[in-house]
Amino acid sequence: MAYWLLKTEPKNYSYFNLEQDGSTVWDGVNNALALKHIRNMLIGDLALIYHTGSERQIIGIAEVVSHPYADPTLNDAKRVVVDIKALRRVSIPLTLAQIKQNGEFTEFDLLRLPRLSVVPVSESNWQRLISLTNSTE
Repeated sequence: MAYWLLKTEPKNYSYFNLEQDGSTVWDGVNNALALKHIRNMLIGDLALIYHTGSERQIIGIAEVVSHPYADPTLNDAKRVVVDIKALRRVSIPLTLAQIKQNGEFTEFDLLRLPRLSVVPVSESNWQRLISLTNSTE
């Protein structure tokens, strides 16, 4: 199993929308490195859902429920998507400021590559982030 962080602008599509929908196609990714990360996703991988914009916080956990596939709304095989489903909200949202203040995350791509919309999360970082959100796996 791999772990990911998926960024979304909550005004466009929030974790709460995902909860209401149950599942969704995770699309709209244009960056080549972010698309590479999507191509590496497997069914059963877990993802932290991170609200961008004025919120800048981890808000929920989702599960990848499909293999990557070409975005059916585009005529471009390179633009891939996956389906995800909502698992649960985190008990305590974790802000970007809190993550930055914690010296354990200096190598985390969320901080190193802040514009990247799909970020891999190491198992050790995943465990720390889950612990800081007071969530259980």
